[in-house]
Amino acid sequence: MLKKVLLGSLGAALVLTAGILLGHFGIQRGSTAPDWVMDHLSHDRSLVPMCLSRELTKVPHMATSPGDEQTVQYMLKRWQDPDTGLDQAWREEYKVYLSFPDPNTPNKVTVVSPSDAVLYTAREKEKAYSSDQEDPEVVQPYAAYAPAGHPKGRLVYANQGKPSDYFLLNQTLNLTGTVAITRYGGEGRAGKAINAAPYGVIGVLVYTDPWDINDGKMSDNNETYPYSWYMPPSGVERGSFNTHYGDMLTPYLAAKDDTYRIPEKNITGIPPIPTQPIGFEDAYALICELGGEPAPSEWQGAFNCTYNFGGPGFKPTSNFNNSDVKLDIYNREELKNSANVMGVIRGSVEPDRYVIYGNHRDSWVHGAIDPSSGTSVMLEVTRVLGRMVKQGKWRPRRSIIFGSWGAEEFGLIGSTEYTEEYYSKLSERSVAYINVDIACLIAFLQVKTPGSDSSSVYDNWIRYFNRTSPAYGVIPNVGFLTGAGSDYAAFIHFLGITSMDISYTYDRTKTRARIYPAYHTAYDTFDYASKFIDPGFTSHQTVARTAGNVLMRLADSLLLPFNCSDYAETLEGYLSKAMELNTVLEYPVPAPISEPLQTAVRNFRSAAARLDHALSILRPLKVRRINDQLMLLDRAFLDPVAFPDRYGYRHVIWASSKAGQATFPGLADAYTRAASTGLDNDWKEAHRQLSILIQAIQGAAHTLGDTI
Repeated sequence: MLKKVLLGSLGAALVLTAGILLGHFGIQRGSTAPDWVMDHLSHDRSLVPMCLSRELTKVPHMATSPGDEQTVQYMLKRWQDPDTGLDQAWREEYKVYLSFPDPNTPNKVTVVSPSDAVLYTAREKEKAYSSDQEDPEVVQPYAAYAPAGHPKGRLVYANQGKPSDYFLLNQTLNLTGTVAITRYGGEGRAGKAINAAPYGVIGVLVYTDPWDINDGKMSDNNETYPYSWYMPPSGVERGSFNTHYGDMLTPYLAAKDDTYRIPEKNITGIPPIPTQPIGFEDAYALICELGGEPAPSEWQGAFNCTYNFGGPGFKPTSNFNNSDVKLDIYNREELKNSANVMGVIRGSVEPDRYVIYGNHRDSWVHGAIDPSSGTSVMLEVTRVLGRMVKQGKWRPRRSIIFGSWGAEEFGLIGSTEYTEEYYSKLSERSVAYINVDIACLIAFLQVKTPGSDSSSVYDNWIRYFNRTSPAYGVIPNVGFLTGAGSDYAAFIHFLGITSMDISYTYDRTKTRARIYPAYHTAYDTFDYASKFIDPGFTSHQTVARTAGNVLMRLADSLLLPFNCSDYAETLEGYLSKAMELNTVLEYPVPAPISEPLQTAVRNFRSAAARLDHALSILRPLKVRRINDQLMLLDRAFLDPVAFPDRYGYRHVIWASSKAGQATFPGLADAYTRAASTGLDNDWKEAHRQLSILIQAIQGAAHTLGDTI
């Protein structure tokens, strides 16, 4: 089923600085990579990523586990190979704060009677359909960083655990002392518990509703895995339940042995109450027994029962009547050594300019798609480039740094610690960061769509996921990397390095699945990937060709393939949305503040146009200067005090926003809050955000101008 979906359409490449990158990679059709890159990364080599994937997914490799160390050694072996390796490869260790369940005392979720008799017990492990799920290294589903504890209380249903969900629920029920069951989606993992605690909720369960991930399919007799790509009833999405990224004890410092660590009690952004994920078969058994009033229609899911709020607690007619739900959580935190594996190909002309390519290595279980699909792509790219370097046939103009990040699943830790340790050097010298986490592809004209001899992925991209540009007409659409979903976060939000995240996705008009259904479960295995995601591994190979194409252009082009006028188009789109939302026009201060913002955006557009003209009459001596202007443009949008309460976010254009609008994030959030509360201090914060934004855009325009 998914094979057809994958080959039939293509979703967005999440290109953070969409404007500056899109002009080259999404629109221009020239300046392709050398033929030998495409020849060596050709479709008839699909056996290579298949073999790599099989090797990488033989055993579970959660961060710092024996399987993770085995993968570290495999990466080093490949990158230090005398025939196909890199110039240099090494490991870098960090001592990081991780959270694990107790292997000797599993977490439990039970329904207990007033006399504490156990009436129901949720599964502790997912059902085994093959030997993969029976591997002793498969970690029990748990909520990483949720505290240990043994809360017991009446059950309530809180939808997605958003602030608005708990607010509505609290209008109907007294939530003090209750346990809330929530579904994935709509709110970050940690937020589901953080939002609950102020209402007196003492424990939280999280599950994946079949409506959201399985298009309503629920039976493992013929509907779900192992018969299709859908999550089976016992499947549980593991995850890191934290809102910040990087090591929690060493904010803004690399987590070395001797680094200062804050007290554990000072950690923020993690669940304050015990939390546990469960499968939808157990959620079904609990939700369908709840009493109380029916929940709103938008809270209903795929179960063949009415989703009620809870009495709190179960129906009087239920076998669970007058019973509580009890969580026995034994999670523990540890300082563990975690390694990044680093490699480099030194540049021949500008070795002090870096193009960085990264993928995380650790998984929750076998991780065939997340992250091993991306790891196999990176290994194939480095094999081809490494061979040409070893044979003396090629060397890039700029240096290429490869990073196999550790402990990503616990909060992007490896990549963040790397950016913190090498902050100055990376800030001064980095051209761009390319991230390939889940290798489901986006590509351009030069690369053919998997299964097609004529249609390029560019053609599919523009056919199925496009937008209308004032300058170019219909062009491929891209998403914005406004959150911290993968290892690009520290590079763009913290360092201001132009970044992109490449993935090949499915046709979202054909399914409601918010992500591939085996995500973070024990079913994300080689068997799953080879049967339901990418039979023949042709999509993996196309990703490798695409990533190689992008990497070569960034590393070898005389002029960096960035387009500032397209960045201006993005800012103009944000401005238009801000005006539409009255974020600017109805701001209640005396000054006509809409004009300064419009002027700043116009100035940026003019500066971008002048730079475009300079490129058309370029003289060799100006190449380095203009490349530096292009390279440093995103740094101009960094403001260290713009978001004081949001760790690691400094980019005023691409920071995440709670307002849910495609406009300037800090301004949108501040205005939304002020419009809601009407408080003078909130309006002052909106004015501060506006001033930050105007000055950042004006500063970026100056960056594109003449040197003096």
